[in-house]
Amino acid sequence: MTTIHPSSAAVLPAPANEALTPVAPDARAFGWRDHASLWFSLGVGLLVMQVGAYLVPALGTREALFAIVVGSIVGAGLLAWWVAKLGCDSGLASAGLMHAVYGSAFARLPILLNILQLVGWGTFEIVVMRDATVAIGGRAGGGAAAGWWPVAATLLWGGLLALLVSGSMVRLVRQLVARVALPLVVLSLLWLTRQFLGMAQAQGWSALWNRQGAGGMSGPAAIDLVIAMPVSWLPLVADYARHGSNGRAALRGTGLGYALANSWCYALGVLVALTLPSQDLVTALLLAQGGLLALTLILVDEVDNAYGDAYSGAVSSHSLLPRWSIRRWGPAMVAVCTAFALVLPMHSLEPFLLILSSVFVPLFGVILGRLAFGADAVALLARTGKAHAVPIAIWFAGIATYHACREWAPAAGAALPALALSFALAFATRPRA
Repeated sequence: MTTIHPSSAAVLPAPANEALTPVAPDARAFGWRDHASLWFSLGVGLLVMQVGAYLVPALGTREALFAIVVGSIVGAGLLAWWVAKLGCDSGLASAGLMHAVYGSAFARLPILLNILQLVGWGTFEIVVMRDATVAIGGRAGGGAAAGWWPVAATLLWGGLLALLVSGSMVRLVRQLVARVALPLVVLSLLWLTRQFLGMAQAQGWSALWNRQGAGGMSGPAAIDLVIAMPVSWLPLVADYARHGSNGRAALRGTGLGYALANSWCYALGVLVALTLPSQDLVTALLLAQGGLLALTLILVDEVDNAYGDAYSGAVSSHSLLPRWSIRRWGPAMVAVCTAFALVLPMHSLEPFLLILSSVFVPLFGVILGRLAFGADAVALLARTGKAHAVPIAIWFAGIATYHACREWAPAAGAALPALALSFALAFATRPRA
């Protein structure tokens, strides 16, 4: 397909759709350490700690930690075991995997839903960074939280993100995340963990360890809540894994990095809620000895979470409108998120996470069922139709299963039944060679 330039009448090639084109083997720079660094860094965040704090007092300490371990293993397994490996082996972005499974026309629906969720997550991240900046400023300099400061902090973080997303993603991960941000955030997590473990010991570790839950949340429901965070990354992971040089390295690095970070941050959130109860997690962290510095370092690392949302949103948007490059879509995504962060009240996090799970758990259950165990995603993409009825029907059935479980059997959880059903049906019905 060609286009005619109106002024010179020169024939120009139509822009390539990078999201639907495999990354060339000689352009794949990520090794397993790059995958591990990226996904450990993306797994660390104030939002993760905040959700971890939601698990208590409804659950007892041991129940909460069990849910964290199980949910993190399952969630990281979904990210790494298949999705990261699929993205690396095929070289396709998430949008390409959706096209291959659901059809070129219908795939626009889940891609649009992904863009909407990434706008929501990006807005959440900017709000979290803004609120933490205001709290740190207030702690360090008195009245920094006065009227203009929240707006200035929002624009500051938005401007930084727009600058980062306009550059090279591969260079950012290998030079800034792996070499600078990751060591700093590990040190901050170690420091905060040491401080709050000391508080737990002073309050009586045995009593906290054996503390019983007040009720209101079952163990499977808690696992659903833990899985919700890694599930939110499912539509993003292939956008990065496709730049890996080896599928097994992508699997190991993504899984280990994310599982460790997710478990650590969820558990730290529980520890903070047990030892220093507060309506505001940031305030509780600031009250710890050295909390100001540790929180500042975590806040710096939070930038890559927002960057991940913006970059992947740019890849998905480019798949729909390839005339704009990924680097051009990135600042546009950041601008939308920054504008929403200025005007929208971003609350009710738990329902938001669970609604996302209801869409993306069965969506990727179908993708995994169709593409796992040696299916050629690139070949399927090359001969895909406009809409594939069977995968679409299974996806809708998975969504219905998720909500039916939440409505009629909440104690049993919803994410795992919906995932198992959609995967099993997709695998059983996939075309045989």
